[in-house]
Amino acid sequence: MPDAQPHRYGPSLRQTLSDPLSSLRLLGRRALLALLGIAAGCAAVVALLNIGHNAAHEAIRTFKGLGSEVMVGSFTATPGTVTRPAPATLDTQHVKQAVPGLREIAPAILYSATVRAAGQAYPLSVIGTSHELEGVLGLRLRHGRFLSPYDQQSTYAVLGAQAARALNVGSVSNQGPVAIEGYLFEIIGILADHGHNPLIPIPVDEAILLPIEGMRRITPTPEITSIIARGRQSERLAEDAETLRDYLAPKAPGHTVQVQIPQQLLDGLERQARTFSYLLLGLASISLLVGGVGIMNVMVMNVSERRQEIGIRMAIGARPRDIASLFLLEAMALAVVGALAGALLGVAAAWMFVRLSGWSFSLSMTSLPLGIASSLLSTLFFGLHPARSAANLQPVTALRDD
Repeated sequence: MPDAQPHRYGPSLRQTLSDPLSSLRLLGRRALLALLGIAAGCAAVVALLNIGHNAAHEAIRTFKGLGSEVMVGSFTATPGTVTRPAPATLDTQHVKQAVPGLREIAPAILYSATVRAAGQAYPLSVIGTSHELEGVLGLRLRHGRFLSPYDQQSTYAVLGAQAARALNVGSVSNQGPVAIEGYLFEIIGILADHGHNPLIPIPVDEAILLPIEGMRRITPTPEITSIIARGRQSERLAEDAETLRDYLAPKAPGHTVQVQIPQQLLDGLERQARTFSYLLLGLASISLLVGGVGIMNVMVMNVSERRQEIGIRMAIGARPRDIASLFLLEAMALAVVGALAGALLGVAAAWMFVRLSGWSFSLSMTSLPLGIASSLLSTLFFGLHPARSAANLQPVTALRDD
């Protein structure tokens, strides 16, 4: 009586998996070198992707820390039109009533002047602003006080940290007045170091701050160059920025009013980060190609040295696809071990680089599957030719080889 289930022709699953491992053990050092090539390629992909991911994350985190709720307005004269000067002052209370989403807003007039103190002259930036700038930018004082709403007609000034060092002013107690364009101003406060903020177009640390109404003493036609505001809700920042732009546009006929928010800059940073990651991935792919070529060389030599074995296998019934599967599985076994080792090595290298850079490490969720998958695909591609060469050997020709 015939069997209901015919016997399956070809090697068993256990034999299919064990034969490649046994062959690789015989290769010894050659197999180890090929494995190291794949591991190095996978490690390069994983490490570079994680380094790029953490670099972009650090840059975005830094920009967010500089003020994710800040918006900056500016007036730009329209070319070819006769225009009036931009406003010299701004009723901030009226602006906050017109744009309820604003928590604080401060105008700024930027002017370069020579400041004289203790018989010495120093070129400094002069910023005319209001008392609300302290809250908008989160300024901290080292000595004295900041400008107040009652200083509009006074000749008071506040020094930035670097400006105070340039003028050799350590405190406000025994400090005499400083001269700006022939007018004497009393120093009432010195700011602590604020740091450079690329979102804010005014150099607070290198400037001397005056009440915006007093800028007429410095220049006959003062014009607001920037308006810095802080919103109440970051989710509504885009709508508040548009409302603020619509409010400011009639105040400056002939000028183009722009209001920028950090999210626009952050979006640009994210696009650049993706481009940077693609570039790093391309560079890392070169290492994978080198590792794949190493695999192909090992497998070509392996096929050349095992021609008699291939002939014997075919003579006793092995099919061409069985031979091809044998060599492909050998290559894939090297790829799997090398990819896993390379993935661990790449994460460790990226972690070490990030920690030495002083950043906080976060794992890129795409780096591991991408690194391992690209290693396997590279090995499969470069292992196809030797496997097909082995499968296409004629048993009689292979058995004749010494």
